[in-house]
Amino acid sequence: MPDTPSALAQTIQDIVDANRILANEDVLDGFGHVSARHPERPDRFLISRSRSPALVTAADIVELDLDGEPEAPLSVGLYVERVIHAAFYKARPDVMAVSHHHAASVMPFCQTGVPVVPVFHIGAVIGAQVPFWDSRDEFGDTNLLVENMAQADSLARACGPHWSVLLRRHGACNLGRSVKEMVFRSVHLKQNAELQFQSAMLSEVSPLTAKEIELAATLNLGPLVQTRLWDFWKARLGH
Repeated sequence: MPDTPSALAQTIQDIVDANRILANEDVLDGFGHVSARHPERPDRFLISRSRSPALVTAADIVELDLDGEPEAPLSVGLYVERVIHAAFYKARPDVMAVSHHHAASVMPFCQTGVPVVPVFHIGAVIGAQVPFWDSRDEFGDTNLLVENMAQADSLARACGPHWSVLLRRHGACNLGRSVKEMVFRSVHLKQNAELQFQSAMLSEVSPLTAKEIELAATLNLGPLVQTRLWDFWKARLGH
């Protein structure tokens, strides 16, 4: 009988799979990153060293504190925007996984400030509101990366209790109570944005009601649906 992996080993494998899945589903490309809170040390999180998501392996995963720093110096480069993850874990004890990406279908909304709203039942997982964060409001002209804790904390405040947030002229973040939930939400923010944009070209968009969002999100974030989609995405990787 095979040994059951430890919680830490399983979390590391989930991060690797999440990187590969989100790259394969065109949420991540050469840029973007995902992380998970350490399963045994809630004041730490796990994330790849600076590497393109499709190439991430278990050997690339490093452990950082809630300032985005390692306990001891590392010999590998780290993502500049690792502070995004640190800020969300610091601000939200309920958050166990984070993605940051620049999915092409989401970028027109980031550019124009038009809100993304759930327009189909699976899109309900993005939540009733997807707030915006604009770095110019507090920090003026920047290189648009979130590269220090002041900026990252500001982003986390803008997100508030929500599970998705758009960064003006930059990209998006998706949060989850597990790695699988974060991946599910990241993929379906992308799909919802595609459908909303296409629908708006045909006629007025008819978003879900607040109660529809609540009911559909509860259903689609359940373990049966989560496992079904996770297995499907992994099969598309050839696992």
